[in-house]
Amino acid sequence: MGTAATETPRVPRPRADALRNRERIVSAAREMFVEFGPDVPLDEIARRAGVGNATLYRHFPDRQVLVREVVVSVMSRTTEQAERMTAEEADPFTALRRFVHIAADERIGALCPMLSGDFDADHPDLHTGRERLDQAVLSLVERAQSAGRMRADVAVGDLMVALSQLTRPLPGTGCLNMDRFVHRHLQLFLDGLEAPARSELPGAAATLEDLRSTAMTETERG
Repeated sequence: MGTAATETPRVPRPRADALRNRERIVSAAREMFVEFGPDVPLDEIARRAGVGNATLYRHFPDRQVLVREVVVSVMSRTTEQAERMTAEEADPFTALRRFVHIAADERIGALCPMLSGDFDADHPDLHTGRERLDQAVLSLVERAQSAGRMRADVAVGDLMVALSQLTRPLPGTGCLNMDRFVHRHLQLFLDGLEAPARSELPGAAATLEDLRSTAMTETERG
């Protein structure tokens, strides 16, 4: 008598409407974190997303889970843009320039206030997303420098610091009206990155390792 084959239990796939709701919540949270900071009331996020509080909590049981999802989403979208610019642009500095302006529109600088306090920066999803983003941006910088199109006395950390500073709003203040100047000032910064360099920079170039060590120190203080 033959032995019946053991069937692998099927894991139910999320319904399409559930996925749409999740995406709407993440999008609304990203917008409101930029406008008001990471402490914005979750019921206000639910209202902007057009869902009920129960739906929000079903997807994100607490604030930290939602904040982490927003950070991962922004990093993933920014990484995809960096990879797309590398593939589309023959001139490596044009690829870098396009990426910087796109990353500004993603409001990557708005992540900074969320990466403090009791935020779990060592979560596997964050680690994976950060590694992908770092590698994608490093590739853009190295290509531009290898082609002689970008000054050699800067590193990818310099780019990320400037991008974060120039795109980081002050939540809940009138400074959000400064958004119209972001791309103008980014272009001034990019002009300063092109080779040949017109001046000698003070200090040492900022590496990714420098940024990580600084972030760890700030987390310990928090």
